Amino acid sequence: MVSVVTNHCCFGDVNARFRVYLAAPPAMEAYQQLSGVQPLQAGEIDQIYRHCGNGWRKIFNVYAKLLFALPPTHFAFATPASSWQQFRDLQLLQAGSGTALCFSAPQFGKEDVFHLIAGRTLAKHLITQGLEADLHWLSSEFAVDPARKLLVTPFFDYRQLNNEKITVSAKLLQLLADQVSEIERFLDCSSQLGSSG
Repeated sequence: MVSVVTNHCCFGDVNARFRVYLAAPPAMEAYQQLSGVQPLQAGEIDQIYRHCGNGWRKIFNVYAKLLFALPPTHFAFATPASSWQQFRDLQLLQAGSGTALCFSAPQFGKEDVFHLIAGRTLAKHLITQGLEADLHWLSSEFAVDPARKLLVTPFFDYRQLNNEKITVSAKLLQLLADQVSEIERFLDCSSQLGSSG
């Protein structure tokens, strides 16, 4: 596994209220010395996946689809866009978008920030590296820490985080936003986690 950076480095909005965590930035020279928060420019997402391959296209697409699926009561990130594709291309990870893609361990503290670790393997690695989180595993793929507004989902890939699991993720984020303590009950009643297609 790639060693996760301990200082805060991200693509996106410096004031992001929604942060997704991955192990490493794209393998492009421009991003290997990334430090702080760097807003992406229009067209930069397209450049990244053209240079780095289909895996990064999937990451950006799943990120945009997830945010577009969130109810606007607490998550108005994608409200101005008419589609998740438009949101991805015109707003995602840009200055003022409220979104970030981080390649460092989560830094908790701001109450209004939601954190999402993409992948069980990364979550477990961060815990072994000292991340203070009280994860409650709801299934083999999803975990929450309601106090820190932290959600662990499958990795951002079409097979691992398919449309059904994006819907489950959106519902869990809504429950975290509402600070509802019934997350486990929701998952017990949900058959969406068992399907992989």
